[in-house]
Amino acid sequence: YRTREKIVEREVQVTLTVNMTNTTEGNETVITEIQKFPELIDVGTGKPNVLGIVMFAILFGVMLGRMGERGKPILEFCDCLVEVTMKLFTVFLWYSPVGIAFLIAAKIVGMEDFTVLLGKVGMYFITVLIGLAIHGSIVLPFLYFITVRKNPYTFIYGISQALATAFGTSSSSATMPVTLRCLEHNNHVDTRVASFVIPVGATINMDGTALYEAVAALFIAQVNNRDMNFGQIITISITATAASVGAAGVPQAGLVTMVIVLAAVGLPIDDVTLILVVDWFLDRFRTMTNVMGDSLGAGIVNHYSVDEMPPLEHEMHDLDSGKVPNGQQDTTPV
Repeated sequence: YRTREKIVEREVQVTLTVNMTNTTEGNETVITEIQKFPELIDVGTGKPNVLGIVMFAILFGVMLGRMGERGKPILEFCDCLVEVTMKLFTVFLWYSPVGIAFLIAAKIVGMEDFTVLLGKVGMYFITVLIGLAIHGSIVLPFLYFITVRKNPYTFIYGISQALATAFGTSSSSATMPVTLRCLEHNNHVDTRVASFVIPVGATINMDGTALYEAVAALFIAQVNNRDMNFGQIITISITATAASVGAAGVPQAGLVTMVIVLAAVGLPIDDVTLILVVDWFLDRFRTMTNVMGDSLGAGIVNHYSVDEMPPLEHEMHDLDSGKVPNGQQDTTPV
């Protein structure tokens, strides 16, 4: 009983702190009690915990998927909500040129030297292109090479039609049929592997979008003369990666999640208009990077799983008739 009483007393002492303050007024001393409650939540900043919201959404989605049939109504509601949001966003894109023109005009009027901003936008444009080029031509092929031990550029040549389609449509979802055809016919990826990896990759594997959003956030910080410390840079990286997972595979969908990244580090959301001028062109290159990452990922999964999967029905028929399936060598002893 005494132990329990001490625990309660200690908790009350932590929760409520009483400070005794002595003040002298003339010849009298007044003792004032000041009660301070611990501030568990800082409500004075008025900034939402965006990173916490993103992490909660990811965990909520994982738990919702594990619930099976009981979570299906909420899952269908979320899918419908996403579809309605993207349809509204598509309608807004039709009128975006007019709005962008006025927003940029307002920024130009409020600046002392427009050429400085123009130079910064140009450097931002070049930086994103260089980053996407390094990621798409060096990092992704290197990962494919060290896992599959084959020439990655031969594999990339086999999906060149899909990359061209991605550049033209700016949508990894619209490019999906072409990507599947290139993987199955040109690179001989198993149909089951391609049909599983590519739709999942077109939904959550947005490495080009994550790179673009991180660079864009740093660019907006530099325009506003804000120095980002190491912790804020890590926050931008994590938030951009997590937000890109929720980006839809439609043109310029990264602008929707870009707001989350800016809000996570307290940058002005209105400055997203600075990157709208070149976003339509950069979107094509980051879509190519996304499609390339999905395709190389399918090639890696195919390399590790093709020998463990049972053959398809037409392959069984070919084996019965004495034919050798595509991509395999005849090892029958003579």
